[in-house]
Amino acid sequence: MTDAADPAPRPDRPTPAGRNYRLLTAAAIITGLGTHGALIAAAFAVLQSGGDAGDVGLVAAARTAPLVLFLLIGGAIADRLPRHRVMVAANTLNCVSQGVFAWLVLAGDPQLWQMMLLTALCGTGQAFFSPAAEGMLMSSVSGEQASRAFALFRMAMQGAAIGGAALGGAMIAAMDPGWVLAVDAAAFALAGALRAFLDVSHIPAREPGGGLLADLRDGWQEFIGRPWLWAVVAQFSVVVAAVGAAEAVYGPLVAQEELGGARPWGFALAAFGVGTVAGGLLMVRWKPRRLLLAGTLCVFPLALPSAGLAVPLPVEGLCLVMFVSGAAIEVFGVSWMTAMHQEIPEEKLSRVAAYDWFGSVAMVPLATALAGPVESLVGRSQALWGCAGLVVLVTGAVLFVPDVRNLTRRATSTEVLAKVPPASADAESPVGRLG
Repeated sequence: MTDAADPAPRPDRPTPAGRNYRLLTAAAIITGLGTHGALIAAAFAVLQSGGDAGDVGLVAAARTAPLVLFLLIGGAIADRLPRHRVMVAANTLNCVSQGVFAWLVLAGDPQLWQMMLLTALCGTGQAFFSPAAEGMLMSSVSGEQASRAFALFRMAMQGAAIGGAALGGAMIAAMDPGWVLAVDAAAFALAGALRAFLDVSHIPAREPGGGLLADLRDGWQEFIGRPWLWAVVAQFSVVVAAVGAAEAVYGPLVAQEELGGARPWGFALAAFGVGTVAGGLLMVRWKPRRLLLAGTLCVFPLALPSAGLAVPLPVEGLCLVMFVSGAAIEVFGVSWMTAMHQEIPEEKLSRVAAYDWFGSVAMVPLATALAGPVESLVGRSQALWGCAGLVVLVTGAVLFVPDVRNLTRRATSTEVLAKVPPASADAESPVGRLG
């Protein structure tokens, strides 16, 4: 509910939808357009330079390894420093690393170690950015319209993924992948400039604490004390690894050898983005009472793209399964963000988000690095069927956790606002786990 002195919010807008929300959404759209094309470009830059499946996997692992190493530190820092400053610093690092990567690719003959180093720097920026961004978004949205705000934010972000993936695939088909990386660098520069204007005055000043290690221990206690939280994160440590290996390593190879190159793969990734927008539209209206039960059931369709690549399906069929999985994961994403917003104290949001991200991506470097050797050992089709089977297995297992089945949405906003400090009028997404 809103205070009597406040004007009634428009029903088609999140509450509140002020300057921060607009800045964060605009910045997410810009980086989404650049990053989703750049992910395709990096894989094809490796292949263009003479690399194979193992090299593509090594570059993908180099991007995610720093996430594992620095996420927890990034979360603790984001709960200590102004979050928008952490976000801008991370965007600056991403801009520089992608700019140098683009220059090397355009100059010709980039070395594998150079591509791994630059993608590692980009991953380092993401490790500090993600917890700060998630904490900023959640602390800036309040009331019973929070889930609607999350859905609209994610729709905008995923809508950018549609354009970014399609544009990236088309640009790579028409010109050097280096130009797509250059566009990504420019996108990080512009998004960082927008995020510099975020207002954090509504976030209470942090009390002096016992240091970084004490903050990490405090965040760990918050994380491990909630069975629904650590169970789903453990589930996603396997799901994200399996999907990451399938889509970051095997997907470009199947596209290159079976579907006709980068453009069809870009269309398939764009179809996933269209699905997320459809899922977001659904979640703007639908508020499932059992948040995590509804969300977890929608993780099962994430097995479909791996199975589709294993067959492999024609481009039209692959686009269809990508669309379905995109819509399903958006139901999970909005439900998950709503549960986090509802259950986690504001002053611990970034640290808990860091443990969430850490657990979710911890196995990705290993999975992407091993994707090439596993393909050589058992064959690509069998490896992809294995990815699909893992998604189904761990998702079924997490449904045995009572808190996952029974966590319910709170009926009124007053219960949420009793725990989360109220946002100012200037209130303001993952994937990826993706972005």
